Parts: sequence; structure tokens; C-alpha cells
Amino acid sequence: MSHFLTRQDLARLAAFRQQLRGRRFRGLLWVSEAPDRARGVARECLAQGGWSAPLWVGETSIDEAADGAGTGAHARAGTGAHDRAATGAHDRAATPPPSLERLPAAKARTRLGGEHDLVVFDAASPGTGLDPDALGAVAGTLVAGGLLVLLTPDDGGRRPDDDYRRLAAHPWRPEQLTSRYLERCHRLLAGFPGMLRWRQGEGLTATPDDGQESPFADGSCPDSPCLDSPDPDCLSPDQAEVVRRLTRLRRRRPLVITADRGRGKSAALGIACARLLVKAEQQRQAPLDILVTAPRASSVAPVFERLAALLPEGQGDERDFEAPGGRVRFVAPDALTDAVAQGEAGGPGSLLLVDEAAAIPAALLGEWLAAFPRLAFATTVHGYEGSGRGFALRFRRHLEAQTPQWQSIELRTPIRWADGDPLERAIDALLCLDAELPTVPKVARVSAPGPGQKLAELPCTTLDRDALSRDEAALRAIFGLLVQAHYRTTPADLRALLDAPATRISILGTPRSPLAVCLCVDEGGFDADLAERVLLGQRRPRGHLMAQSLAAHAGEAAALKAPSTRITRIAVHPDWRRLGCGARLIQEAALQAEQAGKALLGASFGADPELLAFWQAQGFRPVRLGLTREAATGEHAAMVALALGEHNRDLIERLSRRFERQLPGLLAFELTRLSPPLVLALLGSVGDRCAFDADDCFSLEAEDRFSLDADDRFSLDAEDRFSFDADDRRELQDLARGQREPALARPAIQALVRRLASLSLSPPMSSSMSKARSKADDDHDSLAWLAAWAFQGRSESSLAQGLSLRGKAQVKQWLRDAVGRALALLEALSKAPGRG
Repeated sequence: MSHFLTRQDLARLAAFRQQLRGRRFRGLLWVSEAPDRARGVARECLAQGGWSAPLWVGETSIDEAADGAGTGAHARAGTGAHDRAATGAHDRAATPPPSLERLPAAKARTRLGGEHDLVVFDAASPGTGLDPDALGAVAGTLVAGGLLVLLTPDDGGRRPDDDYRRLAAHPWRPEQLTSRYLERCHRLLAGFPGMLRWRQGEGLTATPDDGQESPFADGSCPDSPCLDSPDPDCLSPDQAEVVRRLTRLRRRRPLVITADRGRGKSAALGIACARLLVKAEQQRQAPLDILVTAPRASSVAPVFERLAALLPEGQGDERDFEAPGGRVRFVAPDALTDAVAQGEAGGPGSLLLVDEAAAIPAALLGEWLAAFPRLAFATTVHGYEGSGRGFALRFRRHLEAQTPQWQSIELRTPIRWADGDPLERAIDALLCLDAELPTVPKVARVSAPGPGQKLAELPCTTLDRDALSRDEAALRAIFGLLVQAHYRTTPADLRALLDAPATRISILGTPRSPLAVCLCVDEGGFDADLAERVLLGQRRPRGHLMAQSLAAHAGEAAALKAPSTRITRIAVHPDWRRLGCGARLIQEAALQAEQAGKALLGASFGADPELLAFWQAQGFRPVRLGLTREAATGEHAAMVALALGEHNRDLIERLSRRFERQLPGLLAFELTRLSPPLVLALLGSVGDRCAFDADDCFSLEAEDRFSLDADDRFSLDAEDRFSFDADDRRELQDLARGQREPALARPAIQALVRRLASLSLSPPMSSSMSKARSKADDDHDSLAWLAAWAFQGRSESSLAQGLSLRGKAQVKQWLRDAVGRALALLEALSKAPGRG
């Protein structure tokens, strides 16, 4: 058997661990070697003993590592200038600790909330790689005094590892990809202070401090910081204050909790839940039913762990806990949204706790904000799956509009480790978890009389990704902008930004001070044989989301064969929003794609009324909506597309027509729980386009819009499709006066809603039209609920809950009043100059 750690290495490792424990820090040992040698070193670290909860992350088991450590190559590599360790240490290396757990990198997220004192992350063995999301997840589970052993090949990151298979979209092979991200990681790892590195022939050494004093330079071990807490169940004053506020939540005053990882926010939620259940029992209140939601059940494991520890008389598991004072249960975002829509969740006295709120769309959080009188939103400031600061920016508008007395608190004191932890700094840098919004010029500083001219002065640049990977300031600025603008940016997106094939990065401004960024990827262009097999379900090449989705769900083979470009992400700095930055980047993307011979430009995103309006304003048309909500976000995926050139309009027309014909039936059956504002936005996005003027970007000739054979029994003229005639008007006037049952006038109400939805999204053509549109905005909620009743068949109880009404009589009167207001609005819009 070969051995790699000398007596001196083992002594240094023991001293390193002692220093970590003394300072309540966590450490990093980087082993960059051939796979078998790297695993051998990790195995000897395990054999040093003293680990209470070690974890091996990788595809190769510890037994395979043991087998590999005995090869002749290892034996030759083990000889050298260093003295070998004593035989006793060698014997310990032969048997792994019995408590060692192995976890595939793909399941790393299941460890969120767990605690380990040793994590070996195997990114060196065949079939593995440096999965950024997995590294971010498991690094946060290390407690004070813990050690992360990172195994990588000793190649400087110059070759893609096996985890790059996930980036290799058809027809690319993993070995053909660049590895800019890995090269960057190796450069950063070599310079982190306060960590150890092992290489063959060099043994265990401290990494250069890069001009900074290592936290262990003097070898001293000061006493652990005292985290005096006024609450015996809490580990810091911060956590105690959060628990105090959670147990005193007041109606319509939600609490927003932000914290970096390791600050105990999820545990605080669990402690507060336990206190509330105890209070309910002691005061003989009705049993509580506290709902907890998060993108994943594993995210809230600490909540249920604290409940079980503080209320041993209770019973439950990691998703549901019941004690004498009531019940705490986890509900996934999609199920929670459906329950709210059906009136099965929310309402007077209800309480909802949202963990990792940054990874949930702000619009969905807004729906919950309206349904639950008492709420708390907790999120990670620099999280590996969403930024808390970006969350605050996106969600603030909902909070100010719906609950202006909302409160916020930040947990600053680390609990799992001490402040200044070197591993936290290293992981943050490697994964850009702490990337902040870039500093950009104020709008007023750009010398031009109007926003349009100001934008025209700004450079629009397609970045060289080689140069970007070597400019850390520019990379952090661009990634920081993406993180703050989008709720689902993860460390894996940083790797894709640098190495995903057929990807372009365009920015407004300069690389170190970007005002806006747009990411595009090329798709489609399949040959006829591959397109046919994909259409038949026989092949599913990696990547090509839009092309394959349109083929599978719309039966459109041409979407596979036509070369296309998909905008995967677009982000604008908050100081420069609503000035046309996003529109300009989209125009540039369309121009580049058309010049490259692409047929379509498209985008896919979580369906949201504002986003639909934004894309429609750029000339895009909806072509698909997912039938089910994504469990982690509660959203339906929407897809929009734009034809590039007149000769490609036929494909968009077919896709758009199919979606227009499907939508009413989907709303009546599969999409009955879609939110009312989204229902109205969808109806408007496929509405009466023939009402627009010839200069409008959506204008289409009547004969071009919906041509069907004369014998087709469903054929409709353009004017008939969404017509609202005099008979409809008279019928609805009777309804508004109480002379007709609402259900019997449903077709007329549907026609009215579609007409108003399309008019509300069309461009205003005069000041009178703008005033009428302003009135439409005021009546938006009323029209949205009217649309939900007319197209989704929302029940009277659903309307009563959503509109805070009581009983059938009030609901019926509301319907009559809503129809009356809608008729008046239509008349105002029809009489406004500029609408012909």
C-alpha cells in the first residue's frame, strides 16, 4: 500500500485543525493531483480520526478510492524526499471511518440544513467534476472547526471535466468546450490565504498569502467568541431578536428576514414555531396550522429539527410536525398557490413562513401576501440559488403597495462559524456568491436631452469571454447584475456564462460598469432525419429548449429545422430600468441573429403579467404556456417568439394561431388555477390585433392572420373572432341592471373581456386614449377577476375570498357592477380619438 502524508504533513494537518477549532473557523485543503493520488490523500485525512460527521461527495465510493490507492503508480509516487508517516497511521488509513457517508454531487442540495465537520469533494475522479451548485450547497454544511477537502486534477483547469457534459448542447461534445471557469477556479485557489494545499513532491503547504497576513500566521488560537444570547434557545442576540419578532407578528405587517448562510435564520423559524405552539396550548387557543414553504423541503429541514428538539412530546417528520398546540407543515410553492386559489389556504388568522424567498418569483410572493394576514419572508443575502438583496429590490414594490408597514431585520452574527471565516470568503469568491450590483453612472450624468438619445450614446458591446474570464472585476459586475435581476441565478450559471457553447454576452455600458446585460444561445438547425426522430420522441438532444419544446408540444417540426436564437437572460440595473435598455439589447440581439441567418428569436420565462407585456411590447408573440406549475417556483413556463424577416413569418403565424385557439380551452380545464392577472394578460396578448393601426408592430392583414379552408367548420373572419356586437352590449346592459343571470351572459362577457384586454395592451394613440387607458389600469383587478370567472369558471366562493365578499348575493352583485364598469370603460376607449 502507498501512503502520501508524511509525519510532518500529519502534524501540520493536526495543528491546522486545532487552530480552526480555536478560532471557530473552517478550513480548506486543496489536493490537486491525479485521481488516484488525490483520493489517497483524502483517505489518509479521513483516517486521522476525530471526525464526527464526515461526508464524501462524488461518484466514486470510498472503497474504490482504497483500491486505487494501492496501485504501483502510487507506490512510485509515494517515494521522495519526505519521511513517511508511522506504521500506525498507515494502518488507520486502511479502514475508513464507519460513519462516512457518500453523496452523489447531484444530490448535494439534500444536505441543505445538515451539519458536517469534514466534507471531501471529489472533483478529480472519472465521471465527476467541479459542480458549482453542489460545492456551494455542501460548503455551507461545514461547522466551525470543519475542513473541506477539495480534490481536483493537477491540470490548471485547462481541460473540461466530466461535469461539463451538462453544458455540451447538441452537437457539441464535452471535450470540445472551453474550460475558462475551471482555469479561473485554479487561479483563485492558488492565491487564497489561510488554506492548505497538497501536491506530489511538495507535501502539505500553506498557500501564498498574496500580500495578506494568513489568519494562522502567528500560530495563536484565541478563545472562541462568546455569542451571549438573551434567549436560552437561541445562539446569538440576532437570532433571539428574530424569534421575538416572529412570535409577535401583526396583521398586514410582514417581516422580511435576510441573512448570509450560517446565521441560523431557518433555525429561528423553527424556534418561533415551537413558541407559537406552546403559547396556543397554554392559552387554550384553537390549534394552529402554520404553513412553511420553500423551493425545496430540504431547505426547511432545520425548522422541523428545532421543533422536534424543543417539543419532544410532538410527533412528525421533516415535512410535518404536530404537537398539542397545533401543526406545522411544509407545502411546496406550486401546491400552496393552488390551495390559495381554491380557498383552502390563507384567510383570517392564517400564518405563512417563506424560507429562501429569493428563489421564488416576486409575483407569486405577492399573491401570498394578499392571501395571508401574517407572513414572514426569510432569505439568504448571498445564497447559492438566489440573492437576498436582489429579492429585496424585486419584492419591495409588492410590499410597499400591499403592506406599507412591513418590517425588515438582518441576521449578521455567524452561528456555525466565526466572523471572518476563511472558507466563507473562499467559496464566495469561487462561486461569485457575494457579487454585488455594479456601480454605474446616474442617468442625469449622461449628456443628452432625453432617455432615447442617452441610450443611443451608450456602447452596445458583445464581450470576448476569454477576456472576461481573466477580468475578475468585470465578471463580478456582470454576474452581480444577473444575480440581482433574476431570482434563480445559481453558481452553475457562472460556469455557463463562461463556457456554454454558442453563447453570446451583450452589454450596454462598459464591462466593469454594465447598465444592462443580455445572454443569447443558438438553437435548432437540426437536419430532417434528427428533427423527425425528435418529433417522434425517439431522440432528445441536450439543449435546444425552445426548439424541442415547440416540436414536442406544438407538433412543429419546422421549429427544429429552423435555426433560431433564444434569449436566456436579460437584466437591467435598477437605476436604468424603464428607460429602454432592455428593448435596445433585444433589438441588437434580433439584428445579430438575423444577420447570422436565424429564423426566430425567442425567450422562455416564468409566466408573469409584466413580463408578458414587456415581451409583447418588443413585438414577440406567445407561442406556448406550460400546463403545470414548476414545483420549486409555482410558475407556469411561458414561451414567446419573434420572426426574423418576412420570409419566416409563416412559422410564427402557425405557432401563434395554435396557441390562440388553445387558450380558451386551457383556461376552462387545465389552467383553472392560473392567477386572474395572468389570465387577463394572456387574453390581451392573443387579443384583437386587427384593431391596431397599420404602423403598429403587431399589425397583420385580415387575410394573413387566420386563413383556414372555406370548408373548415371552425373558420372565422378576422372581425368575428373577438367581436363584441350590439346584441352583446344589450345583453350585458340587461345584466348590469339585474335583468339577467350572469352565467347566461357568459359568452358576451368573454367577448367584452377579450376586447378590453386587447385594447389595454395596445399602444395609446392620443391623450384621450391615454386617459382612458389610465382608467383601465385602475379597474385592472376588477377586470382580471371578471376574466377568471368568465374563462376559468371560478366559483362564487373563490370570488368571495379573492374579493373579500360575503355570500352569493354580494358575489352576484359584484359581477353585475363589474360588467357595468367594463361597459363604461369600453365606451370610453371606443370614443377616444385615435382608435378606429
